[in-house]
Amino acid sequence: MKRAFQWDLGRQVERLDWLLAQLPRYAEWGYQELYLHLEDAVEFPSLPGVARRDAYSYQQMERLVKTADKVGIKVVPIINLLGHTQYLIKVPELRELNELVDPDGSPFPGGQVCPLHPRLLEVAEKLLSDMAPFCTAGKVHVGLDESFQLGRHPLSQQEINKIGLGAHFAGYVNRLHNLVSKMDLRMGMWADMLYFLPEAIPLLPKDVTIYEWYYYGFPRRPRVELFNFAESSLGEQLRAQGFKVWGCPMNGSARYEPLPHFTDRLENILSWWRHGAKIGTEGMLITSWEPFRLAMEMTTVVDAAAASLWLDSGVTEPREMLAQGFSRVFGSKTAPKSSQVALACDQYPFGGYPLWQANERWDTVSRREALGPFRMQERYFSKLAKRAQSLPTPLRASVEFRYYLACRDVFIRTAARGAHDGLKPDLNASIIKASKDFEKALYIGQTAVREMWNFTRDRRVNGANEKILAQDARRLVAWQRGENVFGGRWQLCYTVRNFAPCLQLVGVEQQKPDKTWVSIQSCQTIEFQTRAARPRGSIVREHAAPVVWDGDRSNPPQLRFTLRGLGEVKVERVVLIGGKQPTQVRPMIIRLGQSAPRSGLPELHWDSNCDTRTIRLV
Repeated sequence: MKRAFQWDLGRQVERLDWLLAQLPRYAEWGYQELYLHLEDAVEFPSLPGVARRDAYSYQQMERLVKTADKVGIKVVPIINLLGHTQYLIKVPELRELNELVDPDGSPFPGGQVCPLHPRLLEVAEKLLSDMAPFCTAGKVHVGLDESFQLGRHPLSQQEINKIGLGAHFAGYVNRLHNLVSKMDLRMGMWADMLYFLPEAIPLLPKDVTIYEWYYYGFPRRPRVELFNFAESSLGEQLRAQGFKVWGCPMNGSARYEPLPHFTDRLENILSWWRHGAKIGTEGMLITSWEPFRLAMEMTTVVDAAAASLWLDSGVTEPREMLAQGFSRVFGSKTAPKSSQVALACDQYPFGGYPLWQANERWDTVSRREALGPFRMQERYFSKLAKRAQSLPTPLRASVEFRYYLACRDVFIRTAARGAHDGLKPDLNASIIKASKDFEKALYIGQTAVREMWNFTRDRRVNGANEKILAQDARRLVAWQRGENVFGGRWQLCYTVRNFAPCLQLVGVEQQKPDKTWVSIQSCQTIEFQTRAARPRGSIVREHAAPVVWDGDRSNPPQLRFTLRGLGEVKVERVVLIGGKQPTQVRPMIIRLGQSAPRSGLPELHWDSNCDTRTIRLV
């Protein structure tokens, strides 16, 4: 198999000097191709309004590609031309390309491009022509993934009514293929839309390269998240019909995680390596997505660890692979201990939206959640941070940041329990200790995230983690002044059992005096961990919503649970906390949603409820 890696520069630009320095290393590790996910992170001379302020200039991109070519690495730009095209729609002159329009025909400010818009091919040709000189591998990747708004434009609906959604999608692929072929390039696309539109496969040009991605370990075949993690034989089907296929694992973290889950990442890579050998894939592309909340060197370690598959014959054990990865990136002296510490972080991943919600608000921290597990994690990462002091700075800083998050988890849950009246906290000894520990950890965390950022990024810019910690510091000061940061007296606490993982968003709404409903809390249920990527889930998370109520039993708050997205969940152990005793709520066990689809293009409407259930106080 060919070996390739990806840099997601569309989400976070990295310093050019750092990127250039990595290319000889990747060549030494046996990588042959570099995929650049760009969006608006590069200058397009033919469309000057697209590039954002910190984008790479055309000359910088030339330098990057030439340096890669010198060390034997060929480049494949990724130019999104269907889903993930907000980088185009944000430009006022290009907003008309949007698939989403009002009844009067005016385009929404957000969405994706319409395949049938009269100007789209003209715009696509300019984007592709500008990037064609950088396609040194003879290929260009046009994305086409996660295009869930496909078919909503009036023009699209007219065509779909005549030929069907699959043919509508395939027709656009063929039109893009014609553009790319005129430039003497081969076209690549992501495979996921073919899960939903298999009828499009026979209509595709046979020389399109198809990249199938799935970011969890799997024993037999990759799965489809939106089909309740049902197994898919798409790769075999594509190979049987003559398509070249690549398998695509991922090297990084999920959303707000400060570190990759190293065990999951390597198991994901191993799964694709074995599956690729079985079905005859042309190559393996190790993708990278949204790396801006972690130290970029940690994803580089995963890429270096994956290289053991072809550099160290027979090495397929994740621990040994990771040790080799640290050795390749940072040298052999600290590699054994570094890999031990990195894998130890996997014991308590900072994963799941209920944990991540604290980055945005503290009034959804459950006052009934057991403190014991969080205190144990705080002690665990305190010891681990001490072990990491002599290790490479990117790893040491990442562990210190994880320690900060563990301290924050303890503080906010301890302090939230004292917020009985929502304003003046009950400062008992445990709360005072937690606040002092958190204040000390805040300094450690601020230093750590700055170090994590400075290694590879513009030091004049504040990173995403720095902004989160700055907000944490402001909330701490406000709490110390007696201000309301944990919500009022009343809090609805509930447990979500994600028994059939898919893509659900569970929320709580409260009715206002004018009878309208307003969301007071909502949270995604998807868990980006291999242990959750199966049709039957065992992950249970605690949630809470701040409720406005004066305590008048004759006029109880009107509340309801809501579900958006796809799939179904169970809501359990529902109580309203705020009085001397928790107030029971009926029903106690609520099933929301319906079974995930098994075929077709799912309709994802995040702005409307798929299911609701009114609850009442007992």
